[in-house]
Amino acid sequence: MKRPEIQKIDKEEYQKRLDRITELFSSMTVHADEQSTYRCPYKNKEDRCTAKFGCRNQRKPDNSQGLLICGGDDKLDYRQAWETEAVQGSVSIDAEYGMGTVTSDDRTCKLSVGKTIFDYADELAVQVPTSCFRTGQCHECIVEIKQGMEALQPRNEAESFLQENYRLACQAVVSDADIDLDFSPLRRNPKILTDSNQTPIVDMDPIVTCQNGVVYYDGEGIDKYRGHLYGLAIDLGTTTVVISLVDLENGKSITTSAFENPQRFGGSDIMHRISYDGAHHGELRKAIVNAINNEILQMEERFGFVRQEIYEIVAVGNSTMRDILFKLDVQSIGQKPYKSMIEQAYLAGERSTTSLTEKTRRLGIRANPKAKVYGLPLIASHVGADTAAVLVAMDMASQKETVMLIDVGTNTEVVIGHAGRMLAASCPAGPAFEGGLIKYGMPGYDGAIESVRWADGQFECDIIGDTQPHGLCGSGLIDLLAELRRYDQMTPKGVFADKKQYELTVVPEYGITLSREDASNLAQAKAANYCGQFILIRHFGISPLDITECYLAGGFANYVNVDNAIQIGFLAPVPKDRITKIGNAAIQGAREVLISRKKRESIERLVKGIDHVELETTPDFFEVFVEGCQFKPMPNEFR
Repeated sequence: MKRPEIQKIDKEEYQKRLDRITELFSSMTVHADEQSTYRCPYKNKEDRCTAKFGCRNQRKPDNSQGLLICGGDDKLDYRQAWETEAVQGSVSIDAEYGMGTVTSDDRTCKLSVGKTIFDYADELAVQVPTSCFRTGQCHECIVEIKQGMEALQPRNEAESFLQENYRLACQAVVSDADIDLDFSPLRRNPKILTDSNQTPIVDMDPIVTCQNGVVYYDGEGIDKYRGHLYGLAIDLGTTTVVISLVDLENGKSITTSAFENPQRFGGSDIMHRISYDGAHHGELRKAIVNAINNEILQMEERFGFVRQEIYEIVAVGNSTMRDILFKLDVQSIGQKPYKSMIEQAYLAGERSTTSLTEKTRRLGIRANPKAKVYGLPLIASHVGADTAAVLVAMDMASQKETVMLIDVGTNTEVVIGHAGRMLAASCPAGPAFEGGLIKYGMPGYDGAIESVRWADGQFECDIIGDTQPHGLCGSGLIDLLAELRRYDQMTPKGVFADKKQYELTVVPEYGITLSREDASNLAQAKAANYCGQFILIRHFGISPLDITECYLAGGFANYVNVDNAIQIGFLAPVPKDRITKIGNAAIQGAREVLISRKKRESIERLVKGIDHVELETTPDFFEVFVEGCQFKPMPNEFR
């Protein structure tokens, strides 16, 4: 009898399979460990609560039958209690403490000489914002000293803009440890624009649908109907984040909330964020994901639903913000040719689109386990998914006339289109009009001067929050510059009428001023906006008077006085009756993509036909930039 032939084993292939099995078991072990550590032991596989006692995460199902729904976020990590004990016990017994204490938010610890208020904020777990790495440059870490000002060293030059009992947490150093100190962060509510001024009618055709009690994602059944079909539209701005909860069954926005982007500790502009992410990869993503999850939890509590009823998220943002959310390396965006790894793969033919789709579970966002996040496509370089979303809200695909979009922000994007031809550019304007680098500059918080007028020999001001002024926000700075030029108190080059004068008083009773250095920093920020508009208009072969409709997008642009902005060259001299403010159009575009498959497919096609103009490669870029630094109108006709 012939013996069967023994098949030889491919050792290399065998090892690959063995490694794969090991990897799978390792992943299963990690997942099991996470589940045992974080997941509530009373939650069953259907996310129902089996506990026989009350819990704040319990939700009643609509049919009031069966077990309660668990709305918990699976973050019941009891190890933190032990870790806290370890930290408290690790304090050196040799620390030289005085008799005084430092208190904030009802938390207290002992006082010692040489530490800053920011050091104590860390120790007391009190959140204080900063974006300049505690160098005193960003003016964000302002705290109110409620008691014990005499325990601190006198103000230094970085704090010279503050009065009364306000200090910079990073600069205020304890000099006397025998005095009780009490401080609190300055609670400033940003004036964030959450909606677009447009209310277009969109035909309902969402990716997520429900039929016969089953929820489908793009035709695939993913869940039983729990009572709601929700989606989230998220605009990830460099400075602010806006989130809209949308009912996918009728297309209506249930609520829209906004908050400061918590990533500001990594810097106030994109380049600093990229640098920070390179040194501390993952920290910026964790910050924004935690903030999104916290907002979802608050929405759950306010509107009585569970996170498992969120089935899709549409996220927009500039190239860096979007890719950080999607766990991608963003270092290539910060160096020539300033393109994300996704755009590079698209240009190399390795991808058919620059849009992204990922499971919420992989990104750590608390939604339905089978929900997905869709990131709109990028246009090119720093012109990202947020600009694509604005084009959706503008219905750019159907525009027949010569249209220009100016989306004003830390990075300003400009798009011009006519008869199927479109150009786009990004202008790195920087934070000057958002409070950075300006002595009395600040974002649009309570206490910010948002408009300025010269009347009867003095400046009249409107203040956000109807309170005492602390500084000037972007719209107020534009008004101030325009009024100084209008009444010949400043030359186009930013020099005061009295050439020997270095500083001009704006609000005498509160010591708020504008210096020549401030004017110089504003001039450079304005010049970036000027270059983007001037070069793109000229490249298109038209003049500002040829533009049929000019759309101003973004929260900052919504509050700008258009006449004043044109007078100082911040905006191109398009006839005022052709300029339309469309507010936060990015969040509107994200909503439309969330509820309309047609809109999603349309923007995917549209972005592929947009040509990107690299401003800095323009032969006369430097000459245009220098001209843009002057506070005077842009010419109506270009040569």
